[in-house]
Amino acid sequence: MPMSPYPVLCYAPGCHSPALYKIAAKWSDGTTAELKTYGLACAACVPKLLDRAREKRTACRLAVGETLELPGVYDLTRGERDRVLARRPDLEPPPGVQ
Repeated sequence: MPMSPYPVLCYAPGCHSPALYKIAAKWSDGTTAELKTYGLACAACVPKLLDRAREKRTACRLAVGETLELPGVYDLTRGERDRVLARRPDLEPPPGVQ
């Protein structure tokens, strides 16, 4: 029996809206690459959660050979792997702007 879809909600405290976007950054250790997820966001909470992700990225310590780009906004598409998610720079305000 197939699993029924479950609601994916925004990570912002007190928000119970469906998540439409993934806040993530491209990470690599030189061999493996993936998106490091900082959170999932509804349209209204993208600026706040993106700003929080940028703060967390600034505090992140990397090992030798690791790379971690600045967090960005990606379309959250059910059933798709991270490597095919479309980035949405049009939804990324400059740092500190909400």
